[in-house]
Amino acid sequence: MKDKLAHHLLWERLRAGDKDAFFDLYAELYYPLVNFGIRVCADADTSSEATDQVFTTIWEKHETLTRVDNVEAYLRTFLKRKLLRILERKRKISDALFNAGADGDWMEMSYEEFIVKVQSDELVKHQLKSALEKLTFRQKQLIHLKFFDGFSYEQIAEQTNQTIKTAYNTIYDALKILRKEFKS
Repeated sequence: MKDKLAHHLLWERLRAGDKDAFFDLYAELYYPLVNFGIRVCADADTSSEATDQVFTTIWEKHETLTRVDNVEAYLRTFLKRKLLRILERKRKISDALFNAGADGDWMEMSYEEFIVKVQSDELVKHQLKSALEKLTFRQKQLIHLKFFDGFSYEQIAEQTNQTIKTAYNTIYDALKILRKEFKS
């Protein structure tokens, strides 16, 4: 009960823009949330990634957060939904890798064609994972919105509170990194 009240007070301070409250809440709940995520998806790396994304989103949207009585329960629900989206995205990539042909012309393809026709062999799977790890969180987010969710640059800019030019440049830079990784 004491923790619930403390979390609630930190949440309210966080909503007001208090960075110290954000970091205190992070310190209090990060590991319990990661452990919860591991129980949900059975993968520590995915759970850590999703928990990081939850806290990043909370800070980015702190001005629009609503009042919450049970902060830990709220964050668990948020984390579970985030994990389900990540797992679905990984399943889509895995399916694309499995279903794509291995005819060797993938380096000449546009990125859109590449996503549809990714090779199924393990080496390419590993290269894709390695290449995606080279991207920043924001680049991964925008690539996902553009190529997996099919958002236009205008929709991406609106969704991420960026200008259209920034969204375009971020995706362009990410694609350069991906192409470079696949050529090496």
